[in-house]
Amino acid sequence: MNLSVQDGGLAPYLILILFGFLPSEIWRWLSFFVARGVNEGSELFVFARTVASVLLVGVVGKLIFAPLGALAGVPLAARLGALVFAFCCFMLARRSVLAAVLGGEAAIVVAAWWWG
Repeated sequence: MNLSVQDGGLAPYLILILFGFLPSEIWRWLSFFVARGVNEGSELFVFARTVASVLLVGVVGKLIFAPLGALAGVPLAARLGALVFAFCCFMLARRSVLAAVLGGEAAIVVAAWWWG
């Protein structure tokens, strides 16, 4: 088993799993067991939902107005169009964030393909 990064070994994948995936996964499972007894309408859940929504808005804003890599080659109008499409998916799917994310992602992939 080759662990060297230079030789294309397993080291980058092991590092990703040990330091990227496992620490966050532990907190997810812990929150699953702790949150079972918490009321969904409590101030703690409302706060957590608000913070998650604000973080999602920040990431989307950065992707639209300050893109990096291949997304920078997609015109701003197309990125804004994907945002509008995502909002329409959000409203049509009864305010589903998952539908908005998937719809917006599909729209931006199509736009990136269109503008090559």
